[in-house]
Amino acid sequence: MEPITAADYHDIAVPSDPRISPDGDRVAFVRRQPTDDEEYETTVYVVDADGDDDPRRLTLSEGSDAEPRWSPSGDRIAFTSTRGAADDRQQLWVLPLDGGEARRVTDVVGGVSQIAWSPDGERIAFVQSVTADDREADRDLAVPDEYEPDEHPDPRVIDRTVYRAAERYFDGRRPGVYVVDADATVGGVTDPDPAESGAITRVTDRDADFAAPSWGDGDTLYYTEAVGDDPDDSVEIAIRAHDLATGEAERVHTTTGWGADLAATADGRVAFTHAEPDQVSMQPTDLRVLDVESGTVTDLTGDIDRGLGRETSPQWGPDEETIYFATPDEGKTALWHVPADGSAEPERLLRPGTVSGATVGGESDAGPGSVTVAFAASEWDHPGDAFAYDAAADETTRLTELNAEFLAERAVGEPEELRFESDGVEIQGWLLTPPAGVDAAGQGGDATVGDADESYPLAVEIHGGPHAMWSTSGTMWHEFQTLAARGYAVFWSNPRGSTGYGEAFSQAIERDWGAVTLSDVMAGVETVADRPEIDASNAFVTGGSFGGFMTSWAVGQTDYFRAAVAQRGVYDLTGFYGSTDAAYKLVEGDFDTVPSEEPEWLWEQSPTGHADAVDTPTLLIHSEDDTRTPICTAELYHRLLRKNGVDTRFVRYPREGHELSRSGEPAHVVDRIERIARWFDGYSEYHDAERALDRPEDDGLTAGEASEESAD
Repeated sequence: MEPITAADYHDIAVPSDPRISPDGDRVAFVRRQPTDDEEYETTVYVVDADGDDDPRRLTLSEGSDAEPRWSPSGDRIAFTSTRGAADDRQQLWVLPLDGGEARRVTDVVGGVSQIAWSPDGERIAFVQSVTADDREADRDLAVPDEYEPDEHPDPRVIDRTVYRAAERYFDGRRPGVYVVDADATVGGVTDPDPAESGAITRVTDRDADFAAPSWGDGDTLYYTEAVGDDPDDSVEIAIRAHDLATGEAERVHTTTGWGADLAATADGRVAFTHAEPDQVSMQPTDLRVLDVESGTVTDLTGDIDRGLGRETSPQWGPDEETIYFATPDEGKTALWHVPADGSAEPERLLRPGTVSGATVGGESDAGPGSVTVAFAASEWDHPGDAFAYDAAADETTRLTELNAEFLAERAVGEPEELRFESDGVEIQGWLLTPPAGVDAAGQGGDATVGDADESYPLAVEIHGGPHAMWSTSGTMWHEFQTLAARGYAVFWSNPRGSTGYGEAFSQAIERDWGAVTLSDVMAGVETVADRPEIDASNAFVTGGSFGGFMTSWAVGQTDYFRAAVAQRGVYDLTGFYGSTDAAYKLVEGDFDTVPSEEPEWLWEQSPTGHADAVDTPTLLIHSEDDTRTPICTAELYHRLLRKNGVDTRFVRYPREGHELSRSGEPAHVVDRIERIARWFDGYSEYHDAERALDRPEDDGLTAGEASEESAD
């Protein structure tokens, strides 16, 4: 058995977005795995829900595929893909399952996302982001062959409060809702020119932000619109019912929150998400149902003290009387069901590991006791597979073993769950020690999984959010296992502010991100430090996003850690407020203020306000195209550390955004983990390594070795 390495990232496949067929017999999902240093293969697979046969690939390896969606009859799958495109714009494709090639259905300027079949299977709704000029020239219906997009306006003129997100400037683009005939074909004999044929219908036709299309009956399409005096600065979201026969749209309700998911029925009921608008970033997300005819709204989840998570969108069951949803729940994902009329409280259906998508299927009258649930999940012993839960038998079947060969040759350690107190509150955490056969320097021959028999340096990881939740798996599985294989005992926790433990727990960091969170993290550190296998005098700390904030906050408050790596962090709250995307609402919500009201206080609440107290060697890692936590505050923090004579280095990744650690270029993902370990190694008494500052730039980095080999 070999220990896991950072470079093993290239060998790991993960599933996502599982979609069960209408009859509940098959599951489609997306499989992603790196193909080289820059790209991933992202393709659609299908597998029988009984697990009797191996999964088979449905789509070509060319391009990047996403959003597999079964037609209502189950005879076709629609998906989006970049195949055949010269850029990264997703287009809509439909694949017949009785044989034949996939058909390209759109060639639109704004890309395709959020696809949804009509109940009769004849049309597909989708969202694309376009400018007013695109609409005027009908490029949102079909792109002319001679069209060349202007990707870099010069100068770039900004007239919006929020003008960029997800590594891109909007540049006048706004998301709109469209409907296309499912039988349309681009480049074929059927409707070769959608703009002329009318195959694509522009449902929304003005400058506003529309999203979340969901079909009611065959002529009614529901969707959301960001509204308010300044929609960018508002958390109000209108739910609109659009009559496709007449073209008339009616606002049927207004909800609040950071975006809203919709799920509608043919008889005029709409399930939607809602968060209270006051300090919205601190509020849990509830599930509600609107009866459009009566205007009655029923709150379905207000009593369970769990907010809906982002793992999966709420959905109606086959009986259209039950709604299914997911919440974070003490280190796992819980899948729930609730009657749509609110006649009973929600009940947990199952509670697997960390879920990255779930859908419900079965016969048309299937209720909670007879549905089949398809879900993708990871647990401590694997980075992700597809599963099916048979409610009637109360049995879960593993449908895939995407990483069976890889895992058969690797030593995977099982984290130990910990419960400890901080300020009288119970906190959940985990400790992962190196595999037996690997010493504290990360050295050893064949590794086996077993109990530690010596002491190890401690690597403390702090999650982002701040309103998020970690588990033993998910996107951190590979990083935790890699650091353990490098000789570190790894500790992580869900301090106050995390989701999955109730509203009061999540709101406990109001106006105090730093002190409350650090108190909880250090309580966990002290708990594991009492163990003989932990050498607390060799402790290190790292984290990304809010975890980057907390890493830099920690080294400004304590000298406990020998070295730190702060990643994609928020270092100055005022700078963050002015440069981030819509996440500036975190300052308004979590701190209940704005920089113009309390500038000095926000400085004291920022890591930059305590940079003069830092002695801990601190590596900064950031993405140059990060629009969520823009690099400007990292630049300020780095300069302050340099001015104060702190051992520091600033590593900047081009072409990367805030998702660097989860979906960045594979070489960057590997390089980031190796740089964390190399920085720690240079200050560890257990690792015979020079400071990273004293080593050749590529020393100990596999990406560097690979480039040298190619040069030879």
